[in-house]
Amino acid sequence: MAILITDKTKVLIQGITGKEGSKATLQMKNYGTKVLAGVTPGKGGQEVHGVPVYNAIAEALENHPGINTSFVAVPNFAAYGAIEEAIKNKIPLINILTEHIPIQDTAKAIAMARSTVILNPKGEGSPTNVGISNPSASLRAGKLRDSSLIAQNDRVRIVGPSSIGIISPGIGKVGSIGGDDPRGVYSKGSVGVISKSGGMASEISWILTKNGLGQSTVIGIGGGILVGSGFADLMEDFEKDPQTKALVLFGEIGGTYEEEAADFIKSGKFTKKVVAFISGLFAETLPQGTKLGHAGAIIYGEKGSYKSKIKSLEEAGVIIAKTPDEIPDLLKVI
Repeated sequence: MAILITDKTKVLIQGITGKEGSKATLQMKNYGTKVLAGVTPGKGGQEVHGVPVYNAIAEALENHPGINTSFVAVPNFAAYGAIEEAIKNKIPLINILTEHIPIQDTAKAIAMARSTVILNPKGEGSPTNVGISNPSASLRAGKLRDSSLIAQNDRVRIVGPSSIGIISPGIGKVGSIGGDDPRGVYSKGSVGVISKSGGMASEISWILTKNGLGQSTVIGIGGGILVGSGFADLMEDFEKDPQTKALVLFGEIGGTYEEEAADFIKSGKFTKKVVAFISGLFAETLPQGTKLGHAGAIIYGEKGSYKSKIKSLEEAGVIIAKTPDEIPDLLKVI
C-alpha cells in the first residue's frame, strides 16, 4: 500500500518553469507519477514537458480537480507565498524542495498547515471544498475532488523544506529523489525509510536493495532545524501501513526529532521493527559551537547530541547500526 505517494497521487508543480521544477517534472513523469499541472505566476498558458502551466493554484484546480499533492521548487524568497497558496487551497500533501527558507516563514507555514482541516469535521468521506474558486459550479460539473484521494491525516501535511522528495518504489515519486532513474537504487518491498539527508536516503535504499530488501516508501524529511514532518509524525503513518514491516531511520546530530521518535515508540504507538543509524559521532570531539553542514545540526549542551540520541533510541528498543552497511543484517535478525 505504501504511504503518502500512492497510485492515486496527482501532482502540481509550483515553480515548474524554473530549472529545478522543470527537471523534477520530467523525472517524475518518466517514473510514472501523474503530474497534472504546474504553476508559475505570469507564465500561464505555457507547457513544460507536456504539462500545462497556470498563473495560480485555484486556476489549476479548476482544470485539474484531482490534484492532491504539491511539489514546491521556487526560490527561497518566494517560498512562503507559494506554500501559503497551497495551504489555502487545501492541497493535502506539500513537498518542499526549496532550501534556506527563513525559519520564521517555515514556522508560520507549518503552523498554518497543521490548523488547516481537509475533511469535514465529522471526518466523513464526502467531497470537500479543497481549493476550488467556485465550488458550486465545480460541484455541478462533477469536478470536486473525492476525499478518498486525501492523505491519511485530515490536515494539510508538509514534508520539508530542503526535502529531496518522497518515493514509493514501483508506484511513483515526488521530487528529485532517485534522480533520472531511481530503478537501480530503489526497489519495491516492505522496509520504510525516513532520512534527514537526501543523499543518505538513496544510499540506504541502495544498500537495502542490493541485499534483497525492498522499500515501501522512502522519505527525505530535510535537514533543517525545523521541518514539517519529523520522524514520529511519519511513523504514525508507517504503523498503519500493512505493506511496511520494518523501518529504517537515518538521523543526525542536532534537534530532537530522534528523541521524539524514541518517545513515540515508548508510548506503544509504533510496534514494528526499527533500525537507526545516527551520523555525527565525530562531532563529540569538536569544540562546542563548531559549525557543521545541515542547519539542523545545532546542539545545546547534551540536548541534540549524538549520545543523547543513541541513548534515547536504545532505551526505546531501537537497534543501532554502527555503519549503514550493517542495516540489512540487523533488519534480518530482529
